[in-house]
Amino acid sequence: MSRIILLLAAMLPFAAVARDSVEVKPLRPVTSAYMIEAGGAELVNTYLTPLKYSGWSGAFNYERMQAMKFSPDRWVMQLRSGLTLNRTHNPARNATMWRLTGEFSWGMMHRWRLPAGITLAAGGSTGIDLGCLYSTRNGNNPVAVEAAWTVNVTGYAAWNCHIGRLPLTLRYQPVLPLTGVFFSPQYGELFYEISLGDDSGLAHAAWWGNYFRMENLVTADLHFGATTLRVGFRSNVLSTKVNNITTRVINSSAVIGVAGEWLSLTPGKGISPEARIISALY
Repeated sequence: MSRIILLLAAMLPFAAVARDSVEVKPLRPVTSAYMIEAGGAELVNTYLTPLKYSGWSGAFNYERMQAMKFSPDRWVMQLRSGLTLNRTHNPARNATMWRLTGEFSWGMMHRWRLPAGITLAAGGSTGIDLGCLYSTRNGNNPVAVEAAWTVNVTGYAAWNCHIGRLPLTLRYQPVLPLTGVFFSPQYGELFYEISLGDDSGLAHAAWWGNYFRMENLVTADLHFGATTLRVGFRSNVLSTKVNNITTRVINSSAVIGVAGEWLSLTPGKGISPEARIISALY
């Protein structure tokens, strides 16, 4: 009996170590980025005018990425939101068209870590886009509304490298809607008529024949300690054609922002030296 007791006592430290190793969960920091964008814009909306308007574009965007709780090495989530403002003029520059839009999307991507610091990811997202256009020239019907819910395909290619001693992350990410639903009135239909109950034929199934959008984002993240400087370029193309109404929106902007990784820790508890940190992007 005494031998059994001694054997159990000798095994207790090993059992405690095994239990601790099982209970240590990987840490999944949140990668957050705040970006300001500025560039050029081209707008066409034949509901308001047949002319093409050109001008400037400004935007503020937020991005949040984190490894998923299940299979964190292979799956990451991405949340994006932003506001875009366009101010454009007609060719004669005697009329102005404003465009204000907001977007929100959430998605998941499966990623593959390759040699040489390269990561590839592919997945999907779903998003909502809401906005309006305002023409200073139109008196009877000066406003057009944009609204869409889409299911998108997305992914990214990232490369972690160095410039001298400075860590650098290069990334390219496209977003391409596959299907969804978007809003469009009939040609010449006033919003006053819609408010009176003439609301048939306002929602349309989106596919590439009547709704095409393509977003491309290229960024370079320069890691200065805990703070990251982000510079890059974003292009956004939207083309719709339904009810004899054609819409074209082209935004091309330079990107500058600040990014960083953040950890949520339980008060009073530190980071276990055995914990593994799984970054969503870096």
